[in-house]
Amino acid sequence: MSKPIRVFSGSLVALVTPFGQDGQVDYQQLSKLVDFHLQNHTDGIVALGTTAETPTLSQEEKDKIAQAVISQVAGRIPVIVGAGSNDTAHAAALARRYQAMGADGLLVVTPYYNKANKSGMLAHFQTVADSVDIPIVLYNVPSRTGCSIPLDVLAQLAQHKNIVGIKEASGDIAYTVACAKLVGPEFCLLSGNDDMIVPLLSLGGSGVISVLANVAPAQTHQLVEAYLSGDADQARRLQLEYLDLVNALFIETNPAPVKEALNLLGWQVGPCRLPLGPLSEASRQRLAQALEILK
Repeated sequence: MSKPIRVFSGSLVALVTPFGQDGQVDYQQLSKLVDFHLQNHTDGIVALGTTAETPTLSQEEKDKIAQAVISQVAGRIPVIVGAGSNDTAHAAALARRYQAMGADGLLVVTPYYNKANKSGMLAHFQTVADSVDIPIVLYNVPSRTGCSIPLDVLAQLAQHKNIVGIKEASGDIAYTVACAKLVGPEFCLLSGNDDMIVPLLSLGGSGVISVLANVAPAQTHQLVEAYLSGDADQARRLQLEYLDLVNALFIETNPAPVKEALNLLGWQVGPCRLPLGPLSEASRQRLAQALEILK
């Protein structure tokens, strides 16, 4: 079976998880956020990623969030659900669970903490991919996991019929260039860094899984659409225009700044769960200043 061509492209938002004053998931706000993205041309929603504070969500909460987003989107844009774990059997079980819920794809992170060797890394992703029939996007974020996908392992994984792309969030342009050389034109090379969208697109990338899109969905969509439509000058202008905001959104550990940004913009997404604490006052002031570009 051949892979679909560029199955995921454009601006896919790494969706935050809103919490109420009681610290519980606010599903009403979650629904409003999904509507916001549907109305502002977001090309796909990634639920239960890093920005969703997945490590502090219970399995019951994860399941309910995934089902809520999938049901509300109802096939209008792709919904990718995070199914990563440092336990391969658990990751495969999550993959099957979210496929059964109706996810359009899965985001599977490198197994953190274990520091898998090459054979283990390869077998981990192959086992998860073999357990489902929907597209899988690999997630390479060594700053979070302590490990990166070796290039020769990536080359093998890219041959799997269910592995259709990679969210590349290493911030290492040399690694990204090597990734682009290894994979074919049908493979989705997705930026995991909002400050490197245009550089990655210039290497043949298909889009971004974006934190910025939480607060600027239309603008992030426009940036990617401009480049993919052949207007590199417009894409470059937008990349540079929103660079200060992007930097402010990562002034402290994600997703603390983006949740504060949403709150400053009038959303009620609450604080992060511990161990992520509130922003310093200096960071909050810089963030508020950077958000002026959206007004």
